[in-house]
Amino acid sequence: MYHARFRDPAGSVREGRYDPDSDTVAFGDDEYALDHPEIDVLPPVEPTKIVCVGRNYAEHAAEFDNEIPDRPLLFLKAPNALASHGSTVTLPGGKDRLDWEAELAVVIGEACTDVDAADAMDVVAGFTCMNDLSNRDDQNREQNWVRGKAFDNAAPLGPVLATPDEVPADASVELHVNGDRKQAGDRSQLAFDVPTLIEEITTYMTLEAGDVIATGTPDGVGPLADGDTVEVTVEGVGTLRHDVRIP
Repeated sequence: MYHARFRDPAGSVREGRYDPDSDTVAFGDDEYALDHPEIDVLPPVEPTKIVCVGRNYAEHAAEFDNEIPDRPLLFLKAPNALASHGSTVTLPGGKDRLDWEAELAVVIGEACTDVDAADAMDVVAGFTCMNDLSNRDDQNREQNWVRGKAFDNAAPLGPVLATPDEVPADASVELHVNGDRKQAGDRSQLAFDVPTLIEEITTYMTLEAGDVIATGTPDGVGPLADGDTVEVTVEGVGTLRHDVRIP
């Protein structure tokens, strides 16, 4: 099952059932194509926080001369970082390197804390796509990565929420820039899988309904340019697309 949030032609925010076969979202008697010019697709959830995981693919860690850590490397993005499918994302100006990072994102379905890995999937509402946009200039100068990871528009998310049964255990994660494939990995390559991540995170903080866990990116990250079009595709979810503006 799939769900999408959108703003309808009257300006009301709706959550509707998404049909991947027809690429339409329905709310009551109204049905719209996802790219209908009179609706705005919104991020599929409104999280209180986005918990991100670094170096969770061995090949990505290696491309930056790093190793997989002995426990999940965690950092946060706040709601200001959210951007939607189909949007033009404005990134910080004056930077030498702003990178793409395709990720499988987990959406939490209920408030939870101290969740055992064996029970972790019970608190998962579903999965979506995320681009963990990264400002390498500042990330390389700080330890907490606020400037490097939590700037406005740093977390394009969407386009829809897919329930767990729709997403294979080895779901592919890919990214294309201007039609060229730059990243390709799959969920089975995660050094720390989804249940392990939920157990670790909820040991330290309560996750609220709608919160997001970004599970890490495969190798192949690289710099964006003004005017680029980025597509993040997760098997079983769909494709998140956005454009890039760099002042």
